[in-house]
Amino acid sequence: MGTVAVGKNDLTINVTNEIVVRAITVKGIVEGDAVPQLFIPKLVSFFKAGKFPVNRLVEFYKPDQIAQAFEDSKVGKTIKPILILDPSYKA
Repeated sequence: MGTVAVGKNDLTINVTNEIVVRAITVKGIVEGDAVPQLFIPKLVSFFKAGKFPVNRLVEFYKPDQIAQAFEDSKVGKTIKPILILDPSYKA
């Protein structure tokens, strides 16, 4: 189990029932634990080879479409909604 986007609040769990019995390994993840200088070029090469369809994972929204972006993410229409704040930006 990887922990991501964890807040600063305390969390109490029953280690025996929730981790040991289920044989779960818990790992904290910061920034995906990747080395950007190595990982990003690898992702680009996967994309160029057709192995990482990032264009099918993201959707771009204008600021007035923020509610739609949340809804599309919630229902699984898009994996990563991206809000474009600069109207001159062309995706």
